[in-house]
Amino acid sequence: MRTFLKIILFPVALALMLVGTVCRFFCLFSGVVMNILAGLFFLFALLIFILLHDVSGGLAALAVAFALYLLPKIGNWLVDRLDDLHLAIKSI
Repeated sequence: MRTFLKIILFPVALALMLVGTVCRFFCLFSGVVMNILAGLFFLFALLIFILLHDVSGGLAALAVAFALYLLPKIGNWLVDRLDDLHLAIKSI
């Protein structure tokens, strides 16, 4: 019965491995781009705070910078959960 279940779940495990690998690549690449953009928005927010004395504009730019920083982290967490599912299916 266990061998039959392994044979049935092999294509699912293979698909999860391929999807996880592609997603990991895109998460790493987009993480680099998003971190650069987040840094630029942070510097832009500091310039708004210091030069323009505009608190609401600076906070808006900081919120955008934080969102750009946080999105790749959420993506990496989701890919990790996909890898956990792949390992759980593989261990059956």
